[in-house]
Amino acid sequence: MSELPTGFWAGWIVVLTLVSLGVLSWLVYSIYFSNSEVDKIHEEVVWDNNLREGANPAPMWWFWLILLSLVCSLIYLMLFPGLGSYKGILNWTSGRQVVRDEQVYSAEFGGSRNAIAEMKVEEIHDYPKAMVSAQRVFDRNCAVCHGYEAQGQAALFPDLTDKDWQWGGSVEQIEQSIRDGRTGNMAPWGDILGAQGVDDVTAYVMSLSGNADTGHPGKLQYDQLCVACHGTTGEGNPILGAPDLTDNTWLYGGSLKAVKTTIADGRNGVMPAFGERLDATQLKLLVALLTVENPG
Repeated sequence: MSELPTGFWAGWIVVLTLVSLGVLSWLVYSIYFSNSEVDKIHEEVVWDNNLREGANPAPMWWFWLILLSLVCSLIYLMLFPGLGSYKGILNWTSGRQVVRDEQVYSAEFGGSRNAIAEMKVEEIHDYPKAMVSAQRVFDRNCAVCHGYEAQGQAALFPDLTDKDWQWGGSVEQIEQSIRDGRTGNMAPWGDILGAQGVDDVTAYVMSLSGNADTGHPGKLQYDQLCVACHGTTGEGNPILGAPDLTDNTWLYGGSLKAVKTTIADGRNGVMPAFGERLDATQLKLLVALLTVENPG
């Protein structure tokens, strides 16, 4: 909770506030209740034979509205902090307000949250209210990248509905991905392979999702450069975040051109960590949503 200003700044705020209110009050009074000779002169000014300079004052209800605003401002400054280090009659602080709001929230939702925290993910699937809450958490935190239907965006963010999990699809692995974030780096091989080598490896990698040709010219280079992450059969390694190349699911696009670009130039993907933004209950709700049939 921030402290009230003291010393010079407290005095400066008091002076600036009171002077501003005083000047505004004088200005409003002078407009409505002064009888200036200038106004009388202006009443006689005529333009283009029939246009007269107006000298009528602003409507009186404007005056009463401004006066009411000034009175409300003074009452506010008496009740709440606003004049330097003065705490106000009510002794209100934003910190106390937050504590009160948290108490109200805990009283209203604490029981449900505690119940969800004790549930297994599979049990949450059968709790409709919890799943509605899970969708709201997803919409506020995840939909901006993965979409409200959780189907991702081509070449940017993965589809969360296809059960293809680059870092593993268990409850624990999905929760870790959300809580701690992930960083996926695909090294660029264009300079090492050369143009023909990139073409050969691309063709071989794309064949892995069908009938892989063990005699393909790209297999030798695959075994030299790619097998450490993606494995000899191309099924990937969730521990490293190396995707499965045999399931015909491509984060950055599965066309010949897209796969060739991935191999030649590499890819860098980042999933931000939400461990400090979401609590344990919210994380569990998200995992439940993403592991239920057809999330999103």
